[in-house]
Amino acid sequence: MYPWEPMEDKTNELRDYQQDMLVRLERAWHRHRSVLVQMPTGTGKTRLMAEVVRSSGGGVLVVAHRRELIAQIREALSSAGVGGDVRVESIQKLSRQADAGPWVPSLVIVDEAHHAPARTYRLLWERWPGARFLGLTATPCRLGGEGFTELFDVLLQSWDIQAFIDKGWLSDFEYVSASPDSLMLQRVGQLRRRGADGDYQVREMAAVLDVPESIVHLYRTYEAFAPGRKGIVYAIDRGHALHIAEYYSGHGVRACVIDARTPSSERSRLVEEYREGRVDVLVNVDIFSEGFDCPEVE
Repeated sequence: MYPWEPMEDKTNELRDYQQDMLVRLERAWHRHRSVLVQMPTGTGKTRLMAEVVRSSGGGVLVVAHRRELIAQIREALSSAGVGGDVRVESIQKLSRQADAGPWVPSLVIVDEAHHAPARTYRLLWERWPGARFLGLTATPCRLGGEGFTELFDVLLQSWDIQAFIDKGWLSDFEYVSASPDSLMLQRVGQLRRRGADGDYQVREMAAVLDVPESIVHLYRTYEAFAPGRKGIVYAIDRGHALHIAEYYSGHGVRACVIDARTPSSERSRLVEEYREGRVDVLVNVDIFSEGFDCPEVE
């Protein structure tokens, strides 16, 4: 039904589970147009993507929703030696285009595909009805509870996280959470409003949690569990991020803020300084939540 070229010799660079997923994907495309692939964070979905693009045999459009992801995908495809008729675009740019134009992809790949039920993504299926689709995600679920069956015909799941840890492909981890009767969780328990996506409402979160005692508590957990290590802090909004960075910096931790308002050049500079060790902590607002490759994080 859809053309699929045999895998090139570079597949021997793939890990066994990536090769297995390629075989399963090939079989799925013999029966289905649109396939959703789930693989845990850190197991090489972009590397898998590169091999799919290499063997696609036609025009390929890769869609992502953040500039960091777009840059990473382009670099990954280049590093894998993938060329030809391949375009990597933001969903924001595509949604602004009035029509599809003369170029028609034979394959559309949606990175972080748990966003696909959004209207901006649904337009892709309408715009290119003859194309195959591949969605890649670590988390095939949405807070609002809606499913993916209107867009994807089948879900292919890789191993669970523990299996990857047992086989040495993912690092083991220690997860530390607040005590159920702690002041912080009591504050979270006060939140009542939900946004359209089912998550807490930002304005209420900021009013309840962007307070001095909460930020002091946040810093003390860093001091207790990861002193001197390079980390990432996830803030509610820009004001919250600035308050956190100010407090950390006042205690000798080199912290900086990155959010949607940070200019692209400055964002790139700050990330590079973090990678080089001139920044200890990145305090971000909805920037490094998905797909951000940074092995330097400790």
